[in-house]
Amino acid sequence: MPLYDLNEFLDLSRKLTYQLEAATVSQEHLVATMLRRRKIPPEEKEILFDVIGYLDKAYGRKRRRLGPKAVLHPLRATGLLVDAMGSFNLLDGLSILLHDKFEDITADEFPPDEWEALEAHFHRLLKRIDPRDEWYLMERLSVLTRHTGNEQYYTYIGRLLDKAVSTPELLRVKLADRLDNTLDMRVDIYDPLEDVDFYSHLFQVLFVPSFTGFEPPVGHPPANDLNGSRRMYELFKTAVTLSLIRQKVPIDNDQAAVKLVDAICIASLKEAQRIIMHIFGYHFRDVYQQRAVVRDTMEYCISGGTSGVTDGGTAHRLDGLFLDRFDPRDPSLRKSRLKELYSDKELMIQAALAFVVIFTNFRNDPTYYVHGVSEAGLTAA
Repeated sequence: MPLYDLNEFLDLSRKLTYQLEAATVSQEHLVATMLRRRKIPPEEKEILFDVIGYLDKAYGRKRRRLGPKAVLHPLRATGLLVDAMGSFNLLDGLSILLHDKFEDITADEFPPDEWEALEAHFHRLLKRIDPRDEWYLMERLSVLTRHTGNEQYYTYIGRLLDKAVSTPELLRVKLADRLDNTLDMRVDIYDPLEDVDFYSHLFQVLFVPSFTGFEPPVGHPPANDLNGSRRMYELFKTAVTLSLIRQKVPIDNDQAAVKLVDAICIASLKEAQRIIMHIFGYHFRDVYQQRAVVRDTMEYCISGGTSGVTDGGTAHRLDGLFLDRFDPRDPSLRKSRLKELYSDKELMIQAALAFVVIFTNFRNDPTYYVHGVSEAGLTAA
């Protein structure tokens, strides 16, 4: 199945969750599910058993934003990386399994005796691998960790990419991490786009006078912490990441990285499509109004509005989208701006359409990136 397939991703999540929640956890089944039944040497399998045991203890009852166990993230991301590479490499596997170790697993979350036992477990793990691989692993984990304090996302990705020029494995790990975060935005039982042809729907909105609009197959899903504007913030981070990669790291000869980038682009543009169809189906149902919004956004995109970062102003409502809605450095201000965006369904449609165009451009043009994105931050291009 394609790396970007949401149904496959949800199925993988269900299988891993079923194993993790069992009365007796089968490390054998967890590893087999994670690696898609790929055969690996027994000694490497034993190390993976130990790492998964460590992660299960370390994450404990921590949850992802939508509720599933937090330990799912490194397990799924490992599966995505292995699928992209077509094989399993122990050092790469440990890098992706432990990539969030120094950000997510910290002393302040445990009683002193539990933390001491957990750290002892981690260091025993390190001694099970070759000393040279241990050194490389710790170097990779250091680079993959975003510095606490005020290191901005752009700076973090730029620093990582500088290292990835000589250590391409770092880029693959980060891409698998971003792909998992892009897919992990829904707890649907199936992909909402499964029976929907997004482009056919847009064609009918624009050209068919008798079209009565999109009828969702089910009632409105329950509200959760990850609404449409917060999902678009994740798409924004992906656009920033891909723009920095295009400027700093050539990947044409790295087939795994190429596969992951393409999967991220498709997963992102499909998520933007889901947001649009949700709004068309539940919140902004008048086809005449839909047509006006789509035509206006089309003109903006054709005129180059999605080619770079723009200043806010009166020229178009999408001007300043990155700077004003997604970029505020103060988290509380960003949260407020995202809340405002969520309440403006017309602007939500336009922003999601812009993301469809942005990620389609990434796929169509190997030289494309959003101008004005740099490791120093955003600047109107």
